[in-house]
Amino acid sequence: MQKDSISTSGAGRFRHALQGILNLVAAVGTVWIFLLMLLIVADVLGRNFFQFPIIGVAEIAARSVVAIVFLLLPAAALNGSLIRADFLLMFMRRCSEKLVHLLDGLFTLIGALLFAAVAISAWPDTHGALQTSEFFGVRGVWTLPTFPFRLIVVMGAAATSFALLVSAIGSFDLGATRKTSSND
Repeated sequence: MQKDSISTSGAGRFRHALQGILNLVAAVGTVWIFLLMLLIVADVLGRNFFQFPIIGVAEIAARSVVAIVFLLLPAAALNGSLIRADFLLMFMRRCSEKLVHLLDGLFTLIGALLFAAVAISAWPDTHGALQTSEFFGVRGVWTLPTFPFRLIVVMGAAATSFALLVSAIGSFDLGATRKTSSND
């Protein structure tokens, strides 16, 4: 029994440390949102009051939204705050707690596989963007490399897959869900 509590304690510490790292990544995404907002406001003010728009704001905003989503996804996946319809699970909880944990684990495992597929399928384009120095913008006016944005998608999808895998393991371990919810 003591060995089980030590391993659960170790798993809890690992999950807590992982959540801290992913929260830092999500904080980068949050700061990016704020900076993007300032850029858009500056563009609107410059365009309307000074007839001097900031070039490339629409393109930067379009790329940034995707990158921000993939910065925020891993933390949301690990702490269980992804949007989902859990009315079926609430109904099933009355009948069988084990079945609820099994279904939750199955759904998060499928999510982990899907995000792994996203990371794997996005990698060739990311590698190609690095090799060919792919950019967006207007050559001679302004350009921005696409590689960092593509890399954020790949890394964010991989981190989300890992976070969902950790959550699935926690769901399959029937005691893990009760312990983490009592600590929150």
